[in-house]
Amino acid sequence: MSLIREFREFAIKGNIVDLAVAVIVGAAFGKIVSSLVEDIVMPLIGSVGRVDFKSLMWQVGEAKIMYGKFIQTCVDFMIIALAIFVMVKIINELRRRYEDKPPAVTPPRQEQLLEEIRDLLKKK
Repeated sequence: MSLIREFREFAIKGNIVDLAVAVIVGAAFGKIVSSLVEDIVMPLIGSVGRVDFKSLMWQVGEAKIMYGKFIQTCVDFMIIALAIFVMVKIINELRRRYEDKPPAVTPPRQEQLLEEIRDLLKKK
């Protein structure tokens, strides 16, 4: 019985839920970036250079070595890595802008009381 309880506690922890959400969002983002690469970027590159990487291959007897798909995957990776790099750079810059502004610091209650006493003594 304790094994089931331990598993339940493990599965319900916030870290596991956060990880699950991150994986789901990451998969969705991956589909968006893949669509960007396949449907927008690669046709533009192909129209400029008239290159279709996916169709490149070597025929060795009966076997087809599809090196074009490998090149396409490498190009996809580079574009995805660039997109993630730019996104992280933007997020870090926004964080820096907001973190540079010091929050309004209120002194502890004890210091506030001491300041009030000091001000009252100055008035007398």
